[in-house]
Amino acid sequence: MTRHRTAIALTSLLTLGAVTVGIPAVAAPTGPAVRTSAPTTAHVTEPASTVVDALDRASHRLRTVETGGGTRDLRPLDRMIGDARVVGLGEATHGSHEFFALKHRVFRHLVEERGFRTFALEAPWSTGLRLNAYVLRGEGDPRRIMREEFQRDYLWWNNTEYLALVEWMRAYNLRHPDDPVQFMGDDFAWAGPELYDEVTGYVARVHPGLLPRFTALYQGLRPTTAAGAYIEQYLRMPYAERKERADRTGQALKLLKLLKRQAPGADRAAYDWAVRHATAIDQTARGYAFDFEDPEQLRAALRFRDSVMADNVAWWAEHTGNKVLLSAHNGHVAYVPDDPVHYPKMQGAFLRDRFGDGYVSIGFTFARGSFHATGPEGEVRRFTVGPAGPGSNERTLDRVRHRDYVVDLRTAPQPARNWLRAARPTRSIGTAYPEPEYEIALARSHDVLIHLHRVEAAHLRDR
Repeated sequence: MTRHRTAIALTSLLTLGAVTVGIPAVAAPTGPAVRTSAPTTAHVTEPASTVVDALDRASHRLRTVETGGGTRDLRPLDRMIGDARVVGLGEATHGSHEFFALKHRVFRHLVEERGFRTFALEAPWSTGLRLNAYVLRGEGDPRRIMREEFQRDYLWWNNTEYLALVEWMRAYNLRHPDDPVQFMGDDFAWAGPELYDEVTGYVARVHPGLLPRFTALYQGLRPTTAAGAYIEQYLRMPYAERKERADRTGQALKLLKLLKRQAPGADRAAYDWAVRHATAIDQTARGYAFDFEDPEQLRAALRFRDSVMADNVAWWAEHTGNKVLLSAHNGHVAYVPDDPVHYPKMQGAFLRDRFGDGYVSIGFTFARGSFHATGPEGEVRRFTVGPAGPGSNERTLDRVRHRDYVVDLRTAPQPARNWLRAARPTRSIGTAYPEPEYEIALARSHDVLIHLHRVEAAHLRDR
């Protein structure tokens, strides 16, 4: 999630931040988190100790964030998830080890105990396909794939924590070839060349006479540069050129959808995947085809992104039949935006519309610790923040008797339930820092909350 939107409007549509990739400066400033805007609530007070007592009764201790050993401490989370088909698991920063490590642990548990089979990441659709080819069939080197795919706005995912997850998924599939787990990306900022090859390859096999038309519509769109350079070049294109590209990808998608009527006996699965790949290409072009200098257009672009991510996850769940663990920032898996001025509707709200109670949102909070983010000068660096300030959600949450714990926000007893539904300053750190603390009502944003006492910076690769 990105702030500073007026200053970096061209990259705000990614909500991942304007990242200048360079040599990271290792730094660890201490002290409380920086607040660059005042709270919007009129009066914030430290809650009575009875709120903490109620949270004590409702919370369940987490033994560790790391994999290995038993997962008995995750069983309360099973009851909270219930029969959900999609579970959104957030993060309060894009650069802390504990969030990524616990996602790995939770996913392994859900695979082995609850029948989940897909890990979805806030990453491009084509990136997910490359990693899934490795997870399913051992194609490629995951280190190289991550290095090539997780660039610029996605560099935060090129970490040792996610590498361990991907390698575990491959090992699991070697042991369970008839019931594999899968990896998907639900975002749109980059459409890799393999997507164009999949669509034109399908057309060449099934409707070869139309191949010249698709080749013309996609002319100049198939990437010939690395992912980071591609995103940078796209953002610098004139608005009219970005709109023209979206018009062409839209024509290609419409034409492909019409082919269904002309070849009713064709392989339905192959056709559905070809249409989805063409949809992903169109999502990329359409996602850039907004006038980012117009505040209303920027707002529409941000809404478009969350709707696209939700649609991709829903399509995957419905077409594969898999239960999905969705990894994204707290803001994206939430039901209400923490910054409604810029974000009209979040991915979590779109998924709730689609699945109802079949979607469950899990948010994260943390009391103190470290993370990677982009500093004011554009450098990727390590930041450290001290204890949360008075009146914040984290200050009270950290008074609960457990160091790390999970709590169902829907069933918390009074007075904790009312307290959880009130907005208070809360850390919601994306790719850029310092950022303001936003007024967040936890129980309105999520169904379940995981609170961690301390986090440390994730281990970025290739830096």
